Amino acid sequence: MTSDLLAPLDLAFWNIESAEHPMHLGALGVFAAHSPTAGVHAADLLAARAAAVPGLRMRIRDVWRPLAPSFPTGFGGAVREPTPDFDPMNHVRLHAPTADFHAVAGGLMERPLERERPPWEAHVLPGEDGTAFAVLFKFHHALADGLRALTLAAAVLDPMDMPAPRPRPVEPPRGLLPDVRRLPGLVRGALSDVGRALDIGASVARSTLDVRPCPALTSRSSGTRRTAGVVLDLDEVHTVRKAVGGTVNDVLIAIVAGALRRWLDERGDGSEGVAPRALIPVSKRRPRTAHPQGNRLSGYLIRLPVDEPEPLGRLATVRNAMDRNKDAGPNRGAGAVALLADHVPPLAHRLGGPLVSQAARLWFDILVTSVPLPGLGLRLGGHALSEVYPFAPLARGQSLAVAISTYRGHVHYGLVADAEAVPDLDRFAESVTAEVETLLDACAP
Repeated sequence: MTSDLLAPLDLAFWNIESAEHPMHLGALGVFAAHSPTAGVHAADLLAARAAAVPGLRMRIRDVWRPLAPSFPTGFGGAVREPTPDFDPMNHVRLHAPTADFHAVAGGLMERPLERERPPWEAHVLPGEDGTAFAVLFKFHHALADGLRALTLAAAVLDPMDMPAPRPRPVEPPRGLLPDVRRLPGLVRGALSDVGRALDIGASVARSTLDVRPCPALTSRSSGTRRTAGVVLDLDEVHTVRKAVGGTVNDVLIAIVAGALRRWLDERGDGSEGVAPRALIPVSKRRPRTAHPQGNRLSGYLIRLPVDEPEPLGRLATVRNAMDRNKDAGPNRGAGAVALLADHVPPLAHRLGGPLVSQAARLWFDILVTSVPLPGLGLRLGGHALSEVYPFAPLARGQSLAVAISTYRGHVHYGLVADAEAVPDLDRFAESVTAEVETLLDACAP
């Protein structure tokens, strides 16, 4: 593989990271074990297979000057390049047997990845009773978005039949100056970009108005992490969807809103007047693209109706908010802030990263993201993957992030929290389960 300049959003993720706020994605996969040594065998397999995956050899290196005429805008940026002395054993680690996969995963999620090496890790956690083992994958967000992380992880699992990717279109080489014939289009595009930037900025400003602070979701960061997971029956989610309309994603987001209400009330914080701003990331990458590189993300920003007492009322509010965002499109509104990264010079990303990292709480209060997974059964060393919990990065000043995946007839919620701000994360997980029952009861004839 050859070197390539980091895309603007990748560069932003690389530069807003700090020791207390690592910017890596995670996924905790639980596998049924056929023997007590299954975990050891899995670690050996992962290390052997990782050596043959080109994408896992890629490190990120900062550059202060343009690398070549082909990278004229690289001043102050970073490149993704192969590591000549790549050793998979530095990235795959076998841990002692444990009775609680999430307890170990929380401590591992709070540790930043080593920036001098390819920024990924795979931690194998054997189960104490020998009937299961787990693998925690960590990928820096500058190396991979959710789709790319899935591609890299699948490359070290057992082979499976996947649809052939569509080849990327080959673009003609660009000179340092634009083609004169393209200038009218470029001018129109630039004006459109300015208009979009102003629209996004105004939307962000409006989103900060009339916001009641929710200390449980936005607090001083400690840098510690705690994780938890919830498994739901996808058929039950479909039952709710069919009864009231909307999409599966609408129901899954409404479940988060109801769980927050229940959790806040039970812990004594109260839900009256609480409507936290949830960022719902939207991928702008085309599916099945061969060797996808670079984050292509926008997002929708909605108010979660935590203060709405009726479960179906919460779902209707979420559905309407998502419909409005879809009608406007992912290029407009406060949720599209990530698109502005394309218009920031690399040096500004580097120098302004620490300031940007502190601004997340001004933009949104909680992240709720969906991670796509294949419908095919995944295996490692012949051991079937039974559960998979995605984990999202936790922004500075925020206490909770929610990631959701559907796999083999089940919905998995992966929860990441600041361990000091949310010591009762398990109670929030229980509230997620309880909210499904509440919705089912509300839909019953």
